[in-house]
Amino acid sequence: MMRARQLLQGLGLHTGHELLLMHLWDRGPQRQADLAVEFDTDSASMTRTVQRLERAGFVRRRPDPHDRRATLVDSTPAGTALRDRIEQLWTQLEADTVGEMPEPQRRELLRGLEHLETNLSAATTRSPER
Repeated sequence: MMRARQLLQGLGLHTGHELLLMHLWDRGPQRQADLAVEFDTDSASMTRTVQRLERAGFVRRRPDPHDRRATLVDSTPAGTALRDRIEQLWTQLEADTVGEMPEPQRRELLRGLEHLETNLSAATTRSPER
């Protein structure tokens, strides 16, 4: 996490900002409320994130033409210009993470992580035990 933070700071971003930008690049303009749901956060946290990216010039907000009460968030040209650099950052982070780990060990690690993700996903859908 520290390495990701360090690499992102070089782009003027905070951890998680790149994920929001990547989402906007892939899906186009999104309602801010939908982004909060997508990123499993509250509306106040999403508002702070969007405001921070807006101040940096990477996103813009505008009223939704279909529902004036809603706000659409979209990447700006400056935000879109970060795409290649963010993709390079993720490649660098992957290289830093696995280092000289042999490919068979990488595959085994990935299988283990996928298994953990499956377990956690299943646990979130079960009702809490009391």
